[in-house]
Amino acid sequence: MGMLGIDKFNAIINPPECSILGVGRTVEKPAVHGGEIKIRPMAWFTLSSDHRIVDGATAALFLNHIKKLAENPHLLLI
Repeated sequence: MGMLGIDKFNAIINPPECSILGVGRTVEKPAVHGGEIKIRPMAWFTLSSDHRIVDGATAALFLNHIKKLAENPHLLLI
């Protein structure tokens, strides 16, 4: 939905899916980085998961990994 200009949304899981990742648009916003306020590209990522299939802690670890890769794309080459 980000490509349609949507900032954030909650994706709905369709059977037989166990999770779905929603990605909002990227916009430049002020953010604190290294103790300074800088303009940085920011985006919303939401993960909807079926807790009958996926443990919430495991889903959170996955989303944290996606965040790390989005902030450090060079890690995709390792």
